[in-house]
Amino acid sequence: MNFGRRKKKVNVAVVKEVFVLMIEILLTVLLAFTFVYFIGLRTSVVGQSMAETLNGGDEILVNRFIYKVTDPKYNDIVVFLPNGNEKSHYYVKRVIAVPGDTVQIKSGTVYVNGEVFEEEVEVSSIEDAGLAAEEITLGPDEYFVLGDNRNNSEDSRYANIGNIKKEYIIGKAWFRVTPFSDIGFI
Repeated sequence: MNFGRRKKKVNVAVVKEVFVLMIEILLTVLLAFTFVYFIGLRTSVVGQSMAETLNGGDEILVNRFIYKVTDPKYNDIVVFLPNGNEKSHYYVKRVIAVPGDTVQIKSGTVYVNGEVFEEEVEVSSIEDAGLAAEEITLGPDEYFVLGDNRNNSEDSRYANIGNIKKEYIIGKAWFRVTPFSDIGFI
């Protein structure tokens, strides 16, 4: 029994458009998940050890992917867990020396491989050389890091932090999210 009903035709163009839209949404969600899980991490800077570059309370994005394909370089600002302690907050410091380098702090100045380290930012003379008063030779996967606020920084000069193993480096600080007045790439 038909009772005068007509079979409705499926509008193929509309179905195709809906299908394409669903695929685009799925790809966007997948891309966002990949970015957040594998590449990006948002964290806060704790303390004033990186002042003037970064201040306590600044929110930064960390690129977790970059050090899977390359190694940290001189003057990179890295985010790490001291001694791999996952219960600690993230530390943010500047790479001064890379594996195989020798580091020493003499008369308030940092020497890497016997030469004065070329700073990318203006820093004050170091009052306490800590462990670096004597020459330190870095192992094959170790990095020496310092805060930009050299006289108010807990960094590789001290035994509780020491040289940073690459496996404890979370990533590279690359974008400041807050405060909004300073938003931008680091």
